[in-house]
Amino acid sequence: MGLFLLKRTLTLIGTLVGASIIVFLVLEILPGNAAQMLMGPDASPEAVAALATKLGLDLPAWTRYWHWIGGLLTGNLGDSYAYSSPVLDLILERLALTVPLAMLAMALTVVIALLVGVTAAARHNKLGDVGLMGMAQVGIAIPNFWFAILLILVFSVQLQWFSAGGFEGWGEGIFAGIKSLLLPALSLAVVQAAILARITRSAVLEVMREDFVRTARAKGVSQRAVLWTHVLRNAMIPVITVMGMQFSELLAGTIVVENVFYLPGLGRLIFQAISNRDLIVVRNCVMLLAAMVVIVNFVVDVLYAVIDPRIKASDI
Repeated sequence: MGLFLLKRTLTLIGTLVGASIIVFLVLEILPGNAAQMLMGPDASPEAVAALATKLGLDLPAWTRYWHWIGGLLTGNLGDSYAYSSPVLDLILERLALTVPLAMLAMALTVVIALLVGVTAAARHNKLGDVGLMGMAQVGIAIPNFWFAILLILVFSVQLQWFSAGGFEGWGEGIFAGIKSLLLPALSLAVVQAAILARITRSAVLEVMREDFVRTARAKGVSQRAVLWTHVLRNAMIPVITVMGMQFSELLAGTIVVENVFYLPGLGRLIFQAISNRDLIVVRNCVMLLAAMVVIVNFVVDVLYAVIDPRIKASDI
């Protein structure tokens, strides 16, 4: 296990370094000038040049890259061009919404997918299996932004159970905060749950053909106990793999959904920063999302060894 963790940690560090270089270079080659955007189209070239010097935009690219990496390591991410406030404070403020939204969406995804996937596998080739997989196929085809609009029309406009947008804040209580995030989380979860349900069904069906399942049934273990205790655990490795990838997709999906529901989260901050050509905010937010994806994949790899002790460092 020690060698396994060492290899995965080194891979984690190398991936983060590579991601930082790609993020920096991609934003460097984008057309436009942050100083010109802030000063406006009618600003004089001298004023634009002075602002570029003040923001450090006149420094060589490699110098700005090392300054940025040093800031990441020390927690000094610089100040936003557009907001004139520390980028770290902006990100932490928005993460207080985006992280709970992504976690709530992931929880809904897992609960729905496992229930649908295991139930469909238990009724293999029966009406219940066909019906559930048909619903899953429809769920895969639905864009999350379209489903978000549909949820607003039904639950906000017609039934008036939820607000059509905005976030009341955690200061109003946990229940009020979760209620504000429930529709956005559901719009994010439906497509991912449909995909994960199909993966779960396939994995469970494969494990159900193993000899130890027949042995457990021969000993008199109930069908429910066999499915949820023995089969599901052994089917979780491909399921967890997909879950790790889906969490990163949920984080990326918040950019669209937060704008649909007008939520002041990280996704909306990125959208506004791109519009304002606030590259320092965009760079740090994109790097944060990349780091989250890499860390989630690292956690998934560690969970492999926890779920299946047979996995060795040489197997990965």
